[in-house]
Amino acid sequence: MSVERYQRIRKLLTTRQPSLTVCLEQVHKPHNVSAVLRSCDAVGINRIHGVWDQKTKIRKGTAMGSEHWVKTDMHTSIGDAVSVLKQQNMQVLVTHLSDDSVDFREIDYTQPTAIILGQEKHGATEEAISLADKNIVIPMVGMVQSLNVSVAAAVVLYEAQRQREVAGMYAIQQLSEEECQRVLFEGGFPVLSNVCKSKGLAYPRIDDGGNIVADTTWWQKMQTTAKAMRQFEQEVNNEIEYEKSHRGNR
Repeated sequence: MSVERYQRIRKLLTTRQPSLTVCLEQVHKPHNVSAVLRSCDAVGINRIHGVWDQKTKIRKGTAMGSEHWVKTDMHTSIGDAVSVLKQQNMQVLVTHLSDDSVDFREIDYTQPTAIILGQEKHGATEEAISLADKNIVIPMVGMVQSLNVSVAAAVVLYEAQRQREVAGMYAIQQLSEEECQRVLFEGGFPVLSNVCKSKGLAYPRIDDGGNIVADTTWWQKMQTTAKAMRQFEQEVNNEIEYEKSHRGNR
């Protein structure tokens, strides 16, 4: 990995917000899932939660590569998902219009926060609503009283981003170094990362120059072929060129 790429990934990691996340409950349209991921990446979310059919796919064109930088933790039920979130001491919000709903801008997003976004047609389930700490609503004055789920996610997330930026939360690295090392290896050496996963090998450490720090035994276990290395180099070059050509659209 080049020093430039290492520094770019490191800069990204310093702004990640592990105490902010979303939970997608049965959001089934791939372009919506991908759009939400893209917004999450844009505001510094590194991990989201999902409760949906395994057939749901991420559209790479819509996600713009953000699926590589925002991990998804899958849950079998909304109850399981909320349990995990509350174990992390997060306030759990759900986008839902009700008599006790509050304006989404009244929430303190500098606190650990998870936002549940419900299915496109019917919204959040009754179980999700009952498990959430608060219902939030985006005020609207038009004839239509709901936004597309990906648009709603972006609106709420950018309010959270605004509050956290004012509070200086983007100026201090919040991710653990262990998590940073995972992202550095997977983002800087995607082919080698896949080999590690297939062989059950631990990731090596990445130094400040973007180099792999590993002993001879690790390299022998990898048994990386010349073809795999050429594929890796091509993937990195393609990603760099893709990022350059789309940088103005982000």
